[in-house]
Amino acid sequence: MRGRFDKAVIAALLLAAPAGAAAQGAPALDLRPDLPPPAAVSEALDSYPGVLSGAAKVDAARAQAGALARGTQEFSVSATALRRSVDREGDFAEFDATLTRPIRLPGKARLDRKTGAAGVTFAQNMMADARHQAALTLSQLWFDWVEAGALAANDALSVANLQRALDAVRRRAALRDAAALDVDQASAALARARGQLADAQARAAEARARLGATFPSLALPDAPPAPTLPAAPAMGFAALSQLVIDRSHEIGAAQAEADRQGFLADRAAAERTPDPSVGVRAFSERGGMERGLGVVATMPLGGGYRRYQAQEAEANARAATQELAVMQRSVRATAAADQAVAESRLAGWQSLDDAARAAEAVAQRTQAGNRLGAIDLTDLLYAQRQATDARREEITARMLALRAILKLEIDSHVVWIDADDHDAG
Repeated sequence: MRGRFDKAVIAALLLAAPAGAAAQGAPALDLRPDLPPPAAVSEALDSYPGVLSGAAKVDAARAQAGALARGTQEFSVSATALRRSVDREGDFAEFDATLTRPIRLPGKARLDRKTGAAGVTFAQNMMADARHQAALTLSQLWFDWVEAGALAANDALSVANLQRALDAVRRRAALRDAAALDVDQASAALARARGQLADAQARAAEARARLGATFPSLALPDAPPAPTLPAAPAMGFAALSQLVIDRSHEIGAAQAEADRQGFLADRAAAERTPDPSVGVRAFSERGGMERGLGVVATMPLGGGYRRYQAQEAEANARAATQELAVMQRSVRATAAADQAVAESRLAGWQSLDDAARAAEAVAQRTQAGNRLGAIDLTDLLYAQRQATDARREEITARMLALRAILKLEIDSHVVWIDADDHDAG
């Protein structure tokens, strides 16, 4: 039997999904009333400072790639102008000018271009990961607000029920059908429920303030939406867990950095053979009586310094390869944990939902017995408190399941991800 208490909690205040929703799979993200619209989420994430910082670093990486492709081999000019005085011959104006430019040896330019491209890929993945982390922050703060609102709604219903119970016992006391102790018990229960409601409302206000301050561009409704019922993703938990690995920007960034360090190691090894410089030299001496124009060349001789630089770069490349392996293991662990937590949270919520429904049924029967005089007020208040606490536990478990499922969906990049993010991957 379902009375007013059960219907109000599940239908009116908590917007429960239709029966069997968990078996049918989660609704599309743009159809979920407990989440902000995808367009609003995209705008909030794109304007997040960490994401904007990542975008600026991508621009810096592209500029660096352009500089590497162009190379440091630029022209240099050296010139000398003087006036020489020779005894018994007079004064002479003289000058000397040399124009030189280093020549990048074959193969080095290709390595420089690869190094720059790897740096851009690294920066793009880091920017996409910053957006991913911002999405996780948004989901956490958003669900903090939603959970506090759901608990406040449940507590408000408890206050309304206890207020009706207190009014009824006062009427009975006025007719000398109830003792003053019953009135005191009902009053105490109501006061406790009001305190619990005030705490939940304070938590909701705090959560809204944090959410609004962290994502000021996200328009918030006056009241938090009610949480939907958790449901298994349509793709299945295992498929999403694999996507966490396949679409990981952390692995992409680590791979790009390992590539970049490898190219730098090759470049340092190539640099052990220095780049020569060639140019032309023109001079005029003794007032133009002696003139010359010729070709000059400079060839540095590589030594121990360049050898140690190559050894350092090669060691950095080995370290980056191992860091990539560490990141791959870390992401695999995250994927496995995401799947395990989501599945267990969903199962746990289902059990607590059954318990809450049973407790509410007991409270309804107890209330009916109290009206008939078969059950005293103490038992009624106890049953109502049990039902309220059971529903609070169900709401907490529901939110844990919703958080875990959404985290798995965000980590697998199936929600709250835009086209630029996919391109970076």
